[in-house]
This record gives sequence, structure tokens and C-alpha cells, in this order.
Amino acid sequence: MSPLEPGSFLAELTPEERADLEKRGRFRNLERGEVLFREGEWSTWVAVLLLGRVKAFSDREHGGEALLDVRGPGALLGEVAAIDGLPRSATVATLEPARVLALTEEEFMSFLRAHGRVSILIMKMLCRRWRDADRRRIEFGMFDATGRVAQRLVELAERFGEPYARPGGPSGAAPGGPGGRGRPPAGQEGGKSVQITLNLSQEELAGWVGASREAVSKALGTLRRHGWIETGRRRVIVHDLQALRRHAR
Repeated sequence: MSPLEPGSFLAELTPEERADLEKRGRFRNLERGEVLFREGEWSTWVAVLLLGRVKAFSDREHGGEALLDVRGPGALLGEVAAIDGLPRSATVATLEPARVLALTEEEFMSFLRAHGRVSILIMKMLCRRWRDADRRRIEFGMFDATGRVAQRLVELAERFGEPYARPGGPSGAAPGGPGGRGRPPAGQEGGKSVQITLNLSQEELAGWVGASREAVSKALGTLRRHGWIETGRRRVIVHDLQALRRHAR
């Protein structure tokens, strides 16, 4: 199983709680692009993500997706509908092959009744999610598209980043070439680069920051020209995370 995201639901369970949870559910393997829950549907089963990553999104009125969140291994999915019994508030689909532990509403609620501490844990997780949603609403009013793209790249680098050694040696220059894929600015050649391992398309990134694909493409071009990032097809390498953080404030 993949390493769990720090702070995720499964990462916060004790070994005993986790063993009991696994006894109650069933394991399912999912292909890339498979839908677990669809917005508006009446279903109440719950999934715990063990392997892979998923996206939660809502369909835009005039087409496209408004990306709400990306979840990694350890995430609890679909718990709100199981708790309040209302239709799904978002669609959840896999971004890559995934494995989940699936539980019916009855199995999930029985687990919560047996482990009162976990109910408090879920309350804290939901509060954190609502605070994040409030913060992002504020971002839309405070930052332009480039600032919002920088914020999401910082988040992705922190959550899904892995050390990246540039070609030419541990601190060699980044490749140039078409699209302004760029070279780190002077003084940054010795810095540590991070490759974002989550393969989001520009359309998905645009849906996440609430901008058009053209605006996101322009924002990425601006960040490339600064030498802070390098991009390829569904690939982003961050060469100066501190500069992105400063730009995102």
C-alpha cells in the first residue's frame, strides 16, 4: 500500500481501529477515470482510499468541471452522504489506478458507534475541510489567476512532491526548448527541485483555481519565465518553491 498522507483519516486511526475497519469492509480495485460517487445521486456507501489518488469535482453549468479537491492514500470518501442521508454533493473519480476499502452505511455507522474517538476525528476533519473551503473563497477575491495557480502548485508540491535531480548532475540546469521550459534563475541552480507526481491536466488545474484554461496557460508561462517552474505534458517541476510561496501570499 502507498504511504498514507499525513493527517489523513486512515493515518489517524490506531492499529486496532484500522484492523476493525478492514474486517467490516471489502477491498475494491479501480481503474483510472472510474467514478466512485456521482454528484446528485442517492447512495450512502463509504470508501477509504488505500492506493492511488482521486479528485472531487462539480459539473459547471456551462460545461467543464470545477475541481474541489484532490485526495491521496488514507482519505475517507463519501462519509457526508452516509451521515446526513442526502444526495452526493460532488463527483469523485480516480486520477490513476486505485484501491479502496468499501463499506455500506450500516457498516460504517456501526464502526463509529464502536469507536467514539473516530467520530470526533471525523468532526475535526470536516471542520478543516470547511476552513479550507472558506480560505479558497477568500483567495478568489484577493488574487489573480497567476497567484491562484501559484497557491495550488505550492499545495501540490507539498502534498505530492518528490525530489527531482535536474539533467546534467544533482544541480544541473533544467532543459530549455519549446514552451519556455526554462532554467532556474541565477542563484537557484543549487536549490532543491521538486517534481509534482500528481498528473493534472491544465483543464483540471483551471477548474481548481476558477479560471479559464487560457488564463492558466498564461499563468504557467509567467511562472516559467521567472524560472520558478518547468512544465511538460501533464508534468510540473518546481525549481523555486519559496518564490512560489511568496507570490501566493
